[in-house]
Amino acid sequence: MSTEPEPASKDTTDAVDAGPETPGTAEVSAPDTPDAAEPDAVEPDAAEPDTPAESAAGSGDGGEAAAQVSEGEAELAAQRVERERIERRKAGKQGPIDAGGKLSGTAADLLAAVRAVESGEKPAAAVFGAPEPARRPAPEPVRRPRPAHPEPAAAPAGPVGPAPETVRSVRGVLAEGGAPESLAPQTAALLGEGAEDTLRADPWQLLRVGGVRPEQADGFARALLGAQCGPDDERRGRAVTVWLLEQAALAGHTALELPRLTATLAQRGVPDPDAAVQGALAEGEALAFQDALDEPGARPERAAGGAAGGTNGAGVEGESAEGEGEERPVRVLIGLERYALAEESLADGLSRLVNSAPKQDGSAADWEQAAASAQGSAAELIRAVAGHGLVLHTGGEASLAEPAALLRAAHALGLRAWAAAPGPLGRDRFAALLGDPSSEAPSPGPGQAAPAPATAPAAVTVTGLLTGAEGPGRDADGALDLDLLVVLDAPQLDVEAGALLAESLPDGARLVLTGDPAVLWSVGPGRVFADLLAARLCPQVASRRPDPGPLGELVSGIGIGELGQVEAPGKEVVIVPVRDAGEAVHRTVQLVADSVPRAIGVPAEETQVITPGHGGAAGTRVLNAALKERLNPGPGRFGGFDPGDRVVHTPAPGRVLPGRVVGADADGLHLSCAGETVVVPQDRVEGSVRHGWALTAHQALGGRWPAVVVVLPGDAVPALSRPWIYTAFGRAARHLSVVHGVEQALPRAVSEIPAKPRTTRLPVLLTPQVPATD
Repeated sequence: MSTEPEPASKDTTDAVDAGPETPGTAEVSAPDTPDAAEPDAVEPDAAEPDTPAESAAGSGDGGEAAAQVSEGEAELAAQRVERERIERRKAGKQGPIDAGGKLSGTAADLLAAVRAVESGEKPAAAVFGAPEPARRPAPEPVRRPRPAHPEPAAAPAGPVGPAPETVRSVRGVLAEGGAPESLAPQTAALLGEGAEDTLRADPWQLLRVGGVRPEQADGFARALLGAQCGPDDERRGRAVTVWLLEQAALAGHTALELPRLTATLAQRGVPDPDAAVQGALAEGEALAFQDALDEPGARPERAAGGAAGGTNGAGVEGESAEGEGEERPVRVLIGLERYALAEESLADGLSRLVNSAPKQDGSAADWEQAAASAQGSAAELIRAVAGHGLVLHTGGEASLAEPAALLRAAHALGLRAWAAAPGPLGRDRFAALLGDPSSEAPSPGPGQAAPAPATAPAAVTVTGLLTGAEGPGRDADGALDLDLLVVLDAPQLDVEAGALLAESLPDGARLVLTGDPAVLWSVGPGRVFADLLAARLCPQVASRRPDPGPLGELVSGIGIGELGQVEAPGKEVVIVPVRDAGEAVHRTVQLVADSVPRAIGVPAEETQVITPGHGGAAGTRVLNAALKERLNPGPGRFGGFDPGDRVVHTPAPGRVLPGRVVGADADGLHLSCAGETVVVPQDRVEGSVRHGWALTAHQALGGRWPAVVVVLPGDAVPALSRPWIYTAFGRAARHLSVVHGVEQALPRAVSEIPAKPRTTRLPVLLTPQVPATD
């Protein structure tokens, strides 16, 4: 295999807009597509909007957004019910993990003030007021648990949306302000009854609608308020603050450092960023945190006043081991409540697992017998799970045999053991492995007489497990009715899903998080698996089972930053150099429809195309159109789709269901997804269904296909990174074709561009649980 393409002329396609590296230092763009929450969902086609909010100040295109409850919304509502149960449970505990509890002086004053603002006991002005003389820390108020979402906790059985008269009144206000009237159902659903009055009183509330940007909301506000509208309006400052935090969450951050947030507010034309942050805190739209930093050489920041203004402070007083006051580095973070509560809940649930002894299901001798009958790191994994409530397991595709061996061993010992994957691709892949008798499976010894459960270990999706649609259901206390849960593809877990899983486990249960740390992180905010690996608060078992063959060798090298040549006698890896995006599309169709089936023996329906983004001259839109024309031509009379079309359905952000079109009728578009029939209402087809011959790397996560064609057009360079390339190349099981038009940007991305950093609070929240070392 050679990674050197033939000389190519300069690509003339539009540049791919990969977005800012960190939302705190550059402009953060709102999502332009239904899948734009994905970090790799780059979108250069500004003239081809996917949301009706592309221009809130101009004419509106696109159909009305769905007001009724969809499948994804029902799932989210069920999760909100679970969150309420979790919060009631947390209310009976001592309180959240104390971050920064050892601070004193102005640091302690700020911490107490922030928490007082959270509980409604103190005005926000005190948070960033002038520093007062140092005093002893105030007692920490107990924070009242609050719902993560303002919506109702449970969704009714039938379709429900805003009242028609509310939608009509909102449509009138939008028209008056020059915004697309098609935003009315979304706006009415978000703002609820009285939405018209809310918009008139605060036009910048339009920023809460997905896809609306600050400059568009400014135009709307000017049309409604006239001379009363100005850049220094406190309503605008609050709304832009919350919008920036939401954009940061789309980029994976659970909070933003205060100096970074205030700097970006200034870039957005907010004259007084400090006042804007104070306003958001006072209204309860954001929360502030102060975390002590123990890293050597960390830069101290002023805890009050100076930090709020984004200036470099002179330090914060703290306590040394001898009780003497000295400077201690801290950081002030601002975040949305839903992610703050999720991270605290996740830390609390993981601490419970780490600090409590697992149930004694089976004797120590039985567990040792099960481990002895396994091999290598599979035996290590079984021994670790025998004595610990939380275990991390890392490895590539071949290492999945080890959690499969663990599940079989646990089942033989009488445990109610389940595996859960973030999506159906990972679930089905692991279910096939569990049913493969040739995969490693320790056999019970003659002395093992523990009764086995009625059902064998099975794989489910995380969403199905949490909502009760799949898996063991819940016991009388509301906890999952299981003894061992193995979470597959753990890097895909965001903080909210992780919190729900951790808090849903019963006392004495065991949790194993397993995955490949080199792949792309979750679509949602947080980096749960990476943070846990770095925290080292529980046993970690690294698989020593390498992925076989030339593909395994290639992907393993990418994981350590090396793109080397590999011998591929069976054409396992093929490089196809191209000069421009048009040639890239042509060669991709040729590979899928002709070359790969003829030379490799893999039919087109088992070949997956992966490209960096949806837009651009060789994005998923263009590639899917070309592939449809070749593989399943038709008029697209069902909203652009025909029976037999390969599609992906996204019922909720970050959740991808691959499938095929079966047909359509008055009820909507009928799909077959993972063996189940899904009906997508007509008004939701455009926003939640795409053709699926070509996917982004995030959409392909968890899946594995016999053949994969990775398309790298010249405009993809800004989107390339080591995790993206590792993820895309690693989806191939037998054959990988790389349509290569990025020249030396490919090896440079592998060696020099790691994952973009994410700001999270989980490491600080977990610090009290990390065992002390000498």
